[in-house]
Amino acid sequence: MAKQRNIQIAYEELDHIDELNAVDKNLLLKAREASEKAYAPYSNFFVGAAILLENGAITSGANQENAAYPSGLCAERTAVFWTGANYPNQKILAIAVTAKKGPIGDFVMASPCGACRQSLLEYEIKQKKNIKVILEGNKGKVFILNAIQDLLPIQFTSEAFL
Repeated sequence: MAKQRNIQIAYEELDHIDELNAVDKNLLLKAREASEKAYAPYSNFFVGAAILLENGAITSGANQENAAYPSGLCAERTAVFWTGANYPNQKILAIAVTAKKGPIGDFVMASPCGACRQSLLEYEIKQKKNIKVILEGNKGKVFILNAIQDLLPIQFTSEAFL
C-alpha cells in the first residue's frame, strides 16, 4: 500500500545582507565580487559563488558560458571543483551564491541548479560535514540553509549502487 510522505526544509530568511554575521556577510560579498568575473554573453545572467574553507581561506567561481551550450559551467561547480583540486584536504564550511541580470543590474534570486546541487552534495558526503548555504534573493533577501542536502532532499548517492 502506498504511503504518503512529506518533505520539509528549514531555512532562515533575512531581509538584508546587513543582518548576516560578519563571516557570512564577507562570504556573500566575495560571491558578489566573483559575479563580476562571469562570462555570460548569452544569458546576461552573472552568477558568483564563494566558498569558505575550515582554514579560513575563501575561494570563488563565476559562471562561464559557451556558444556551444551546454559546454559552459555554473559558478557553483566552477568554485567547488577548483576548491577540491587546490584544497583537497580542507573541509568546506559554507558556500554563498548570488546572481545579477546584466553587468550593472539588480541582484536576483540565485539558487543552484540540479547539477550543482548534486555536485555540492558529493563534497558534503565526502567530508561528512554539512555545508552551510547562503543564497542572495530578490530585493535584498538572504536565505540560509544548514546543508546542501536541504537543497536536494531525495538524493542520488554512492549508496544507490549497493
